[in-house]
Amino acid sequence: MTTNTKTQKKKSELWGWIKAILIAFIAVFIIRNFLFAPYIVKGTSMEPTLHDTERVFVNKTVDYFGDYKRGQIIVLDGEDRSTHYVKRLIGLPGDKIEMKNDQLYVNGQKVAEPYLASNKKKAAADGTLLTPDFGPLTVPKGKYFVMGDNRQNSMDSRNGLGLFTKSDIQGTTSFVFYPFQDIRLINH
Repeated sequence: MTTNTKTQKKKSELWGWIKAILIAFIAVFIIRNFLFAPYIVKGTSMEPTLHDTERVFVNKTVDYFGDYKRGQIIVLDGEDRSTHYVKRLIGLPGDKIEMKNDQLYVNGQKVAEPYLASNKKKAAADGTLLTPDFGPLTVPKGKYFVMGDNRQNSMDSRNGLGLFTKSDIQGTTSFVFYPFQDIRLINH
């Protein structure tokens, strides 16, 4: 083999590696920014559904292939876009929301919230309601109302975070992937 042939072979091999690495970076960029992304749950506002430091995958495809639905767990951007919140979507634009005697009403209809059963038992044992009464309030056009499942320990649309827009929503989550012993699908 001549020196020129060896040099061409090395250049060809190097170019092959560069192309493979570029394709991998482009694929990761597309997947992470438009399809799925990992997030870390911080805090206890979604207990017992989600726990502090658990890692979840966020499905970002809802923006392209559907609409958000009441009861879904969503990841939201905070005001500075570097803070994220994991909450349950309670009210869509135009919905009338009311909480009366620990019962959620949306548009005058009772809403079953089976994911709150254990938290309601704890609150009842303490002689309190899990969710204090509020409303009725109407979610303005273009806004979304969210609450944490740990309603006694959640900053949400009721008390500080306010309402969110569709552009604030990163996506939905229904899969915990870490810690490995706790891998599971999240029931809505």
